Amino acid sequence: MRDTTLAEPSRPQGREGARSKTARKTMMTVSSRRKRNEALTAYLFLLPLFIGAIIFNFYPIVRSLYLSLTETGFFSGETFVGLEQYTKLLQDPEMWRALGNTLTYAVVGLLGIPIAVMIAGLLNRKGLRFVSGYRIIYFIPVVTMPVAVGLVWKFLFSTEYGLVNQSLSTVGIPPIAWLTDPNTVMITIALVGIWASLGQNIVLMIAGLQTVPSDLLEAAALDGAGSIRRFFRISVPIASPTIFLVSVLTVIGSLQVFDLVFVMIGPTSPNVRNAETIVYYFYQTAIVEQNRGYGAAIVCVLLVLTLLLTLAQFRLQKKWVHYE
Repeated sequence: MRDTTLAEPSRPQGREGARSKTARKTMMTVSSRRKRNEALTAYLFLLPLFIGAIIFNFYPIVRSLYLSLTETGFFSGETFVGLEQYTKLLQDPEMWRALGNTLTYAVVGLLGIPIAVMIAGLLNRKGLRFVSGYRIIYFIPVVTMPVAVGLVWKFLFSTEYGLVNQSLSTVGIPPIAWLTDPNTVMITIALVGIWASLGQNIVLMIAGLQTVPSDLLEAAALDGAGSIRRFFRISVPIASPTIFLVSVLTVIGSLQVFDLVFVMIGPTSPNVRNAETIVYYFYQTAIVEQNRGYGAAIVCVLLVLTLLLTLAQFRLQKKWVHYE
């Protein structure tokens, strides 16, 4: 009798267990459906981005690769020539000159990063008033049209009536042919590029310096470290990922420079060859001369150069960039 009475309650427990299993399966089914719906919603929101990337990024790259293997003219169609365009590029002295000018612009442009770091450090000091105003002043050139920037600096660097040479003449320095001397034209344009992009770099660097823990700086101050030492020994290493980001953006932007050269020098200047960049050479070849196949080859070389330099920066950043 005792055994039968003890065995009877096991039935409802088995039913409850089956019900709980059914409930768990139902909950799992509902959860999986919810996850699928959320994933579908996310893909629907990302679909315009994917379509835009295919239309405006992937397709132009594929089209340029195809055109670089063809030869075109004003009235003729596209004739497949294989790697002939790239062979011409390797033997083209003007292409090598444009490549050298572009790399010169990029190297000089990197000098603006230490300037941005120093200014950002000054603007990041505690108790400094009108910080927002200073940020706006430095950021104004970033939102200014490059054509306006180029025209203004073209007049400022004029050999005869430019304000720069007039200011130098007050201290006895003779006029300098900033935009007509082959030795100074590319450096002059690069300095204008530094001025135009300085505001963006300063804003990024301020954001990077604000990630430095204040208690770490206070501890270093208690140990006797001065403000300059704290800045270079603590703030700069911690903000090194931001410096790395700024350097990558600077190099990529330098390889794509065109508007400053077009406005400050112009196609009619006899010194245009000494300031010609890769993008300007592409414009002259593909747009003006309508040699689309050769222009596409120039663009593909620029794409490979950008990828190589970016990859080199990512490899070198392991030696000096510190991630927490």
